[in-house]
Amino acid sequence: MLTPSPQGSKGQKRRTSTSTPAKPSRSAATSQAPPLSNSDDLNALIAKRAYERYAEQGYRHGCALDDWLEAEREILSQVPPV
Repeated sequence: MLTPSPQGSKGQKRRTSTSTPAKPSRSAATSQAPPLSNSDDLNALIAKRAYERYAEQGYRHGCALDDWLEAEREILSQVPPV
């Protein structure tokens, strides 16, 4: 909501909004993230480990895929088979 001001920057009156607060939109209520699945958890763990590898290597550019694949191997080797 705009605050009332007697004069704008060029001598014009500033319009103020006097409408009632907006109701929460339907999309705002449904935009909550769904619970994480096992694959989301694994993806997050792999991403974290890949970033750690990136940092360990001195933030060297051009190795993102290698870091990701190695992190994926490390994380998946710790997951027991189903």
